[in-house]
Amino acid sequence: MPAVTPLSAAQRLTVRTAADAFLDTLPNPNTMRAYAAGVGKIAQWLGEHRPLTAIADDEIGEALEALWGSAAVNTWNARRAAVLSWLAWCHDRGHAAPAVPAWAKRLAAPDSQTPARSTTAIDRLITRRDVGLREKILYRLLFETAARAEEILTLNIEDLDLTARQARVKAKGARAKTRRRGQAREDFVLETVYWDAGAARLLPRLLKGRTRGPVFVTHRRPGPGKVIGPRDVCPDTGLARLAYGQARALLDEHTALNGPGTGWDLHEFRHSALTHLGEAARAC
Repeated sequence: MPAVTPLSAAQRLTVRTAADAFLDTLPNPNTMRAYAAGVGKIAQWLGEHRPLTAIADDEIGEALEALWGSAAVNTWNARRAAVLSWLAWCHDRGHAAPAVPAWAKRLAAPDSQTPARSTTAIDRLITRRDVGLREKILYRLLFETAARAEEILTLNIEDLDLTARQARVKAKGARAKTRRRGQAREDFVLETVYWDAGAARLLPRLLKGRTRGPVFVTHRRPGPGKVIGPRDVCPDTGLARLAYGQARALLDEHTALNGPGTGWDLHEFRHSALTHLGEAARAC
């Protein structure tokens, strides 16, 4: 009789097991019920007994579309945010989980405008005890530099000039430099962003002596089988770069007042900074 190969831990982690484990971490029963409406239904749609590692990113997007593609904008955003938080939680714990695909985007409410948050509101958020150091620095950098979230999240420590309080980032829409014969090069046109004393005080605490790798990393190593580029992994700790979706879900968790998907958006820091700069310029 042939020997039976035991299942690995990753193979034993089913969609339902991962969903239940995530929901059990939510201390607030109202939050748990709101998240269960998204995570529970999508687990049923995907197949509760399937290994989490067998789920592809596009399956997540297709399930969201099938379940809530024709729902109201706020419902879509709330259910998407719940699933996003669940998968980010799985990634943080080293599970080889799928992600919400880029094409399954958060929708803007009809006729809505991105709000400009006051400096007081942003300071109050950053100084809250339940906001982690990593998020405090991310929010501070986004506001002080008025840079796009993608630009800050893709920063590596090697890009930072801590003394001058500046860094070089690849701007949105930047194209690769080309050689005379049209051969593409790996380097891109870069722009400089600057930060103030608030971020300058916090950054050394986040880096903890690290001199290379992503500035913002997850708290756990990526699971086995997760393919990540070398630039997106800290060579000293093995931790992966914090993804946009994870950062967005954390901000929503910190600021949502009416359930998942109702909190701030990462873009609001840039919009608020530019709005305040414009008001200051008009006052001069």
